Amino acid sequence: MSIPSYYHFKKPTRPMAFGGKKEYYNLEVFTRKAQTKPVQVIYKAKNNFSDFNFSDILNRNIANRGYIYPTPIQDQTIPALLSGRDVVGIANTGSGKTGAFLLPLLEKISHNRNIKALIVAPTRELAVQINDEFRLLSRGMAMNSVVCIGGVSMGGQIQDLRRNPNVVIGTPGRLKDLEQQRLINFGKFSVIVLDEVDRMLDMGFIIDVRYLISKLPQDRQSLGFSATMPANIRSLMGQFLTDPVMVSIPTVTGELNINQDVIRTNGRPKADILHELLLKEGFEKVLVFGRTKHGIDRLEKDLIKRGFKVAAIHGNKSQGQRQRALNAFKNNQLKVLLATDIASRGLDIDDVTHVINYELPESYEDYVHRIGRTARAGKSGTALTFI
Repeated sequence: MSIPSYYHFKKPTRPMAFGGKKEYYNLEVFTRKAQTKPVQVIYKAKNNFSDFNFSDILNRNIANRGYIYPTPIQDQTIPALLSGRDVVGIANTGSGKTGAFLLPLLEKISHNRNIKALIVAPTRELAVQINDEFRLLSRGMAMNSVVCIGGVSMGGQIQDLRRNPNVVIGTPGRLKDLEQQRLINFGKFSVIVLDEVDRMLDMGFIIDVRYLISKLPQDRQSLGFSATMPANIRSLMGQFLTDPVMVSIPTVTGELNINQDVIRTNGRPKADILHELLLKEGFEKVLVFGRTKHGIDRLEKDLIKRGFKVAAIHGNKSQGQRQRALNAFKNNQLKVLLATDIASRGLDIDDVTHVINYELPESYEDYVHRIGRTARAGKSGTALTFI
């Protein structure tokens, strides 16, 4: 099959447009080799965690999590957040943004139990992940939280909300539903966090997010975290924050540690090629990305028939199904996890050996986020793209 030197990322029904024009990407973006001695920007933190004057119990929890030095986003945002300033943090997924907002929040609540925080995340999985981190960092601090997400019964969430939790973590749609049923009052929250804002807008949550913002009290501390800052997000942040401290961490992606290559199908069925790859040595923990929910479902059934331990996550799966699949993959009970781009951001999965783009992503940014699921925490990985 003849491959053009430039490949056009596009949706099946309409071309992708960025800034009003189509974008083309050099095919070489798929064929970068990992550097044996990656060039890294060495960041020297200005602070140790002890410099933030956290409580003894929070410092113990930080140590138990294995945190040694603040990451750049933590180092530069925590002092501003502790002082009560609004903050915009721009940094890649996996840069420590969750700790950047949770640690000062926990410290503040430990001194004033009247502080209530609302954390808004784009996906159910990210909301659950934030809550898991909250519980680990708040161990022994007598704080509670509730996760308000779709895909599960509202009943349990309503009961938890009635217990007056310190922190509410949720996705925009479910939070809006609860507010409109007068089951949650946004006016009671004094700290608001919008996490992965660019992903929320990509997923079409802009109307819901603007609605949530309109219901917030004027007297609040607002935090916005995003991987990018295009014009529409800059506009939203302007409405959401007051005189914010801007922190932008230079992008140092894991691409340096990722072997990237293409697999030319030459007309062969992709499922057959994937089958052959999964039998090869070293393909121990493989994340496969497709474009559509139905396509992922078909591939899941096919691979199961072929004898592989595999599960799929996408928007049509119930939250229970999605969480069970993620947990099984994280715990090495599955060799293969199939996903749409719902899993390309915000999820921290250890030791993914390979990311396979079974179908091309819609943009170069999505490609970077997909392959960023491997080569985490300084490890190496491989990204393969079927063409």
